Amino acid sequence: MYIGKNTFCPLLVGLACVGLAACGHNDDNNDVPAPVEVSYRVTVTNLTSGQALSPIAFLAHSAGKLWEVGHSASESVALMAESGDNSEMLNADGVIMGVSGEMPLAPGESVELILSLEPQPSLMLSVAGMLVNTNDGFTGVTGLEATVLAIGESHEFYTRAYDAGTEANTELKGTIPGPADGGEGVSEGREAHDTVAMHPGVVTRQDGLAESVLQAEHKFDNPVAKISLQRLE
Repeated sequence: MYIGKNTFCPLLVGLACVGLAACGHNDDNNDVPAPVEVSYRVTVTNLTSGQALSPIAFLAHSAGKLWEVGHSASESVALMAESGDNSEMLNADGVIMGVSGEMPLAPGESVELILSLEPQPSLMLSVAGMLVNTNDGFTGVTGLEATVLAIGESHEFYTRAYDAGTEANTELKGTIPGPADGGEGVSEGREAHDTVAMHPGVVTRQDGLAESVLQAEHKFDNPVAKISLQRLE
């Protein structure tokens, strides 16, 4: 069939419309929605008068706690509690994502850290840092259920000092990584009871421990830190 220049053909118009509709449909199929993210911000304030905290670790992990009173500390928690090194905690089994502060947290100072990640069915959050002028003292919170926080909602925690139970509290030269000593911190093996407990505090030279490298300024009372957790997205 011949179709002249000025001839109207409903058939061709219909086919053209079908073709355009098909093209539009294909474009829709190629649109991949951006993954939804959840974001959490933690603000940690050092409440002590003479104990710096090691760079703070902020971790998102699967169900469970990273430490528990009355239980043996994991190797990653022991390393953090003895030396302030949180690198193994950031890469421990079950950790989905983690961030760390860049510098030790001085008395009275605060630091903010943010985690952004895809939603998880059983997401837990933990925060930890060492009291650097101790043998194996640390503070933090662990096993917080992230999913219960609504956007914009925040919770505050005043945290106590824990003793990791992995190094005796000798306060001897070479055993404390903080500025009071500048030692290596990490000990070989573990002390006898080897369980996480509430920290009894430091003794110091002024209180009769003649070989202690700690001074009265390194004493602390609970709580040692304030932790504010907020969901941003």
